[in-house]
Amino acid sequence: MHSECRSSASGVLVARAAEERGPGHGPLHHGLFVTVLQDPPVLSSRDEITRLIGFAKKAQIRTLFVQIYRANQAWFRSKVADSHPYEACLKSVSEDPFQLLIQQAHVSGIKVHAWLNMLSLSKNEEAPLLKKYGTEILTKNLKPKKSIGDYRIDDQYFLEPGDLRVREELANMVEEILRGYPDLDGIQFDYIRYPDKNPAYGYTKMNMDRFKKASGRQAIEDGSLIWNDWKRAQVTGFLQALVNKTRSIRPGIQISTTGCVPYSRAYHEAFQDWPSWLRSGLVDFVTLMCYIPTVPEFERYLDDAKIQAGDFFVKVNLAVGAYEMLDKPGTFAEQFRLCEDSGGGACVVFHYGSLLQNPALTEPLNARTANP
Repeated sequence: MHSECRSSASGVLVARAAEERGPGHGPLHHGLFVTVLQDPPVLSSRDEITRLIGFAKKAQIRTLFVQIYRANQAWFRSKVADSHPYEACLKSVSEDPFQLLIQQAHVSGIKVHAWLNMLSLSKNEEAPLLKKYGTEILTKNLKPKKSIGDYRIDDQYFLEPGDLRVREELANMVEEILRGYPDLDGIQFDYIRYPDKNPAYGYTKMNMDRFKKASGRQAIEDGSLIWNDWKRAQVTGFLQALVNKTRSIRPGIQISTTGCVPYSRAYHEAFQDWPSWLRSGLVDFVTLMCYIPTVPEFERYLDDAKIQAGDFFVKVNLAVGAYEMLDKPGTFAEQFRLCEDSGGGACVVFHYGSLLQNPALTEPLNARTANP
């Protein structure tokens, strides 16, 4: 792309971002992750839902990323996932808890995005998808597998993005959410990647068969350019399937994904090319998981993201890991200030439970007057 084209695109994107932030541009707006793992879970109690909305309003949070799918368990009505968590919360709240949260948030001018952990089953060996298809849908390396435990990577099980059954099942699950919650503002796909602890994965029968047919090769050389490009294409293809399903049902809903940092890790280990997703318009924004307890490393992540995103940095949200700095509120405040001054899309805190554990962490969220 010619330099004048880059300048023009950048100007349009910056103008749009400035318009969204209001007159004077001001600091970036704030977002907050709400996980099902905190105690008590927000969706298990009407009082906790009301407490969250009150907290978010006071802390000037404009967007809540609420986890409703994790480890093939659903906090919504589902035939694809195990919906026992939803049923327990429904009984406790006496109505759909996520719908109630959306309604209360909207009354306070707060947007709600469904946060979904897609390719990770965590440690759930009883996952409905595993019961239906067996271990052949789990990504794996070439080491012998004698039991299901041999498939565990970084203490969790990962689904194979190159398995077409996985794509169809999880796209159908996304449809359940979109049809069940028509007032939902956005959907954020998390774990759109291969495991990155050791990148030698992808050796499932379906993925290898599809690679051989597409490439015309009968042998797979681990680490080769063509094999790595194939795996990267499978991650993007999986995301494309989710986006296609989403757009077919809710054309105007915001779609985002999380991204790994630094980019070298995302591209070469997780096979996740998030800058290309921004450039192509596949997603509306990417939330980068900048979880590190030191300021210099956070600055390096930030600088790397600016370089990789280029003109599209205004579509990059930066997630600051409060859980890493529970006893370091000053460090968290400095990272949050760097985020707000970055020129990106938003500053998102991971996560709500950490802010409750140490209220001092909320101080930087209230330090500036956010635009409505």
